[in-house]
Amino acid sequence: MLQFIKSPERSYGEQLSLEKLGAVVQQLGAGFTWTKTPEEHRTALESAWKTAKECIEGGEYDLIILDELNNALAIDSFPIHDILPLNEVIEVLLNRPASLHVLITGRDAKDEIKAIADLVSVIEAEKHYYDEGVNAIYGIEY
Repeated sequence: MLQFIKSPERSYGEQLSLEKLGAVVQQLGAGFTWTKTPEEHRTALESAWKTAKECIEGGEYDLIILDELNNALAIDSFPIHDILPLNEVIEVLLNRPASLHVLITGRDAKDEIKAIADLVSVIEAEKHYYDEGVNAIYGIEY
């Protein structure tokens, strides 16, 4: 699992759980887009995409999760198209090894990504305790 937004400065529930199961989980981001400068995020996203391409093209894995790649591709508060080009993402996905499954997570998936996907699922909260002012809960969100 390659996490495009989450920072290695923190630990996350899914990271801890998956590592206990023997999965490789890497946080490659700079954190929430409002916590660092656009240049810090651009640098992290550029490096994350390079790592993702290497993993996809390397043939070592049979499943790669690109966590929050959809969120990264949807960033519009600073330019990302030169360091995370949608057309390149699509090309790499289309030319991946036949035995490789790629799972992409995050909100606001681009129509171009959905068009080449084998499966698209949308999970939406109908009701959430955040709306009542409850903060993230240990063991669930982190």
